[in-house]
Amino acid sequence: MRGWRIKFIFLLIVYFAGFATAIYYVAPAPDKQSSESCGKELAFSAVKSDEFVKSFNAGMHKCIDFGREAALRISKILKQKIEERQSQKSEG
Repeated sequence: MRGWRIKFIFLLIVYFAGFATAIYYVAPAPDKQSSESCGKELAFSAVKSDEFVKSFNAGMHKCIDFGREAALRISKILKQKIEERQSQKSEG
């Protein structure tokens, strides 16, 4: 019974690692600029980076909450099905 849970968690870890890798791969690389304009761009990129981190964090929390709700719904359905089968076996 526990084996499928371990496999499911492992698959989730692999999936999110792949997702994070894809975001890292797709993210644009910073252009090489002169050191004079680097100060202004660094401050702007830090603000943009903070906004990205906040939005990404909010999105990940929504995904986690959705996953929890789905897991709870599935566990309730599975418990009902198991109880139905056990009652059918005891009646039959």
